[in-house]
Amino acid sequence: MGTGEGVRAVRAVSGLWRWRRNPLRRPTDLAEAWLALTALLLVTLAAPLIGALTGSAAHASLQRSVRAQQQSRHLVTATVVRELDPAPATTDPELLGGDPTSRVLARWTAPDGSGRREAVQARLPDPRPGDTFRIWTDGRGDRVAHPLEPGAATAHAVLAGAGAALLAAGVFEAGRRLLLRRMLRGRYARWDREWGRVGPDWGRAGADS
Repeated sequence: MGTGEGVRAVRAVSGLWRWRRNPLRRPTDLAEAWLALTALLLVTLAAPLIGALTGSAAHASLQRSVRAQQQSRHLVTATVVRELDPAPATTDPELLGGDPTSRVLARWTAPDGSGRREAVQARLPDPRPGDTFRIWTDGRGDRVAHPLEPGAATAHAVLAGAGAALLAAGVFEAGRRLLLRRMLRGRYARWDREWGRVGPDWGRAGADS
């Protein structure tokens, strides 16, 4: 719990204690104190729980994806047939920006035993016929992206949990402010009605004395 949340906790509890038996207590004073305490408990307890549950669910789902990708994707060796002219842009799922690449005609054997021969981008700065490089394919030999790593999946799950916790805390705080604003509007409306009743007579007794 941060410093701000600690101050709010002290204020909420002290507010409830202060108004508990105060003869000047109004129903709205106690309601506002209970609202502050309830919102604080939701932010400090419920929001982290929501984040933990979301992160756990995301982690389980991503780890299932990791296992599925590791089972369905295969690392095979491709052989350069010849270098090709550069393509305007690459959409190769296996390549990331920043590495030197060349467009080559390559051949490889798919996991199902079929032979493939396609133009691909290879991380070879100066490819020669017969050079080899590793690529990821599916069971039919089509190129696919590198399978998701367990560590990356865990990092994504942590981010998802943290985001869910922050979102829940924001929703709880927004709800508190909305309810408090409605309470204040109701209080001001009651003050206006009371002033409308006593306002015309205000100070009249003193004026007659």
